[in-house]
Amino acid sequence: MQQPNNPLHGVKLSAIMEHLTQKYTWEDLAGQININCFKSNPSIKSSLKFLRRTPWARKKVEELYLKSIK
Repeated sequence: MQQPNNPLHGVKLSAIMEHLTQKYTWEDLAGQININCFKSNPSIKSSLKFLRRTPWARKKVEELYLKSIK
């Protein structure tokens, strides 16, 4: 199903995290989104695990991603 008005359609959470960690430091990410997986021993793997279980945090990460690609 096509979703032309959804810029996140087809974009994997792992790709979003790869993009954000290339664009920002972990400290920058923690400053913009106050979640422990960005502050304490951060890694993409641990962040993905947390974000997949935490809808409000995932939404914030997706919003930051959309801002960063505009």
